Amino acid sequence: MSHFSTVKTQLRKKEPLLQALIQLGYVPEQGQQHVRGYRGQTVQAELKVKMTKGGDIGFRWNQNTKAYELVTDLDLWKETIPVDRFLSKLTQQYALSTVLSATAEEGFEVTERKNNLDGSIELVVTRWDS
Repeated sequence: MSHFSTVKTQLRKKEPLLQALIQLGYVPEQGQQHVRGYRGQTVQAELKVKMTKGGDIGFRWNQNTKAYELVTDLDLWKETIPVDRFLSKLTQQYALSTVLSATAEEGFEVTERKNNLDGSIELVVTRWDS
């Protein structure tokens, strides 16, 4: 019996997902990876974060939803925050990475960044036209 749980996400691009994981302090491994779970069980995923305690965190591409889904053994979840809070923080970092990349492509620079007490992030971007 598998203990793995799959959580749907709206994370559709690999590069911002990688950047978000790195920004949160994780080291993602790319390519077909074996995500470890209960009693050595594994599932395949395209991205994996190897955890020192408990099972791994994996991200598997879902062709039907065109988004990555989180796969992990929730019985072995040893993070300091619950999985829904982890996904919330990951999604925020994913959005930030996407915005920063898009603004840089358009020639904007971040002139001010503020992390608010409520967890939101404010950015001021500027582009100098000549």
